Amino acid sequence: MQITLDSPAGAPQPLSPYYSQVARVEQAGGGALLFVSGQIAEGATLAEQSQGIFETLAALLEPHGAGLADVISIRTYLTDIGGIAEYAAVRGRHLTGTPPTSMTVEVPRLFRPEALIEVEVVAAVPGRA
Repeated sequence: MQITLDSPAGAPQPLSPYYSQVARVEQAGGGALLFVSGQIAEGATLAEQSQGIFETLAALLEPHGAGLADVISIRTYLTDIGGIAEYAAVRGRHLTGTPPTSMTVEVPRLFRPEALIEVEVVAAVPGRA
């Protein structure tokens, strides 16, 4: 098994030098799993932050040969669970295929006071035939 840690140059860079944004785990027989660090985004509303997060996730997956359609698991942290419908509307525009496994929890706060949401994903990159 080979593991590569990455913060792709073309994607928004991490807010701290102390973590990588993507861990790529090569699978026997081809393909890989991509573990993407939790992402936040700027914006005044939950919808704006959610949109920015999905744009960032797409930019982090693309250099590894994946996209949002390859997401197999998603974990969402909301500072107010009352916003779940607003978040779900944005998520539904970006994750349009078979729904991935999912966890959504309410947390009292995130590491940035202005952050209303943080999202992390796992994506599966198919092997080349």
